[in-house]
Amino acid sequence: MLNSSATLRPNPLGKLNFSFGSQLDQKLSPQTFTEWRQYIYDLSGIYFQDNKKYLLESRLQKRIKHLKIDTFEQYLQYLKTNIKREEEKKQLFEAITINETYFFRNQPQLDALVASIVPELFANKNGNLNKLRIWSAASSSGEEAYSIAMMLNELVLPKYPNLKVEIIGTDINYAVIETAQQGIFKEYSIRNTPPIYLKKYFTKVDNTYVIDQKIKNMVSFKILNLYDDGAMHMIGKSDVIYCANVLIYFDLESKIKVVNNLYNNLNPEGYLFIGYSETLHGISKAFRLVSFPKTIGYKKG
Repeated sequence: MLNSSATLRPNPLGKLNFSFGSQLDQKLSPQTFTEWRQYIYDLSGIYFQDNKKYLLESRLQKRIKHLKIDTFEQYLQYLKTNIKREEEKKQLFEAITINETYFFRNQPQLDALVASIVPELFANKNGNLNKLRIWSAASSSGEEAYSIAMMLNELVLPKYPNLKVEIIGTDINYAVIETAQQGIFKEYSIRNTPPIYLKKYFTKVDNTYVIDQKIKNMVSFKILNLYDDGAMHMIGKSDVIYCANVLIYFDLESKIKVVNNLYNNLNPEGYLFIGYSETLHGISKAFRLVSFPKTIGYKKG
């Protein structure tokens, strides 16, 4: 006779399983944690340190519950063998990544772009800069890329009307890329937006804020894994790359690899901006540190 707490159900692995108690009671064994950590690392370069074991447990539980799989081991096997594993990898990345962002989040970095870098690029081209390409390499739901577009449209294009601007936003998380492409945001995202931009470039619809179509047309978004050498090679070269709060997820080897790829994707004299809590010290000597008001950037040598 079955215990009253047991349930009988099919799972995606094609077997019937008896589940006793709550799935939320599960813990990753040391061996399974190591296997999961290596699997995620091989896919993305993201490294879960030992003290993040509890975080990985909670994130994986969401997918286990959704798929009606009983154990962490079965879920890992599912990802490795199921014909739908590529789609599930997208769900996995959504579960394990954190997407905390809002408009005009790193204002000094944006100010450096319009006040210093763009004039410098024009000077280097003797005033004949025809195209400006900016890459938001961890764009999340698009707030950074759209902030850049608004500032360029407001402060740069009136001075240089013939300048062609290309802004691309990428992220490993397909769900946030879909949000970015829609261009519809909640109040949390616009909380730091200067009133002049909020009034000019957003339309309030119920409890959401819709980005202006002209600004939306300035930006394109795509899914990209920064750890994928082939994909990084195909993204093309940019004048400025913003890649904030990404390196904190990598170990040293992965950081070196990703930063080297970012370097190769910069035009000569291009700039890289990373998060305020991040540094390239011990990672790369190929960049020159440049100071701007209230922030720093890394210039390609």
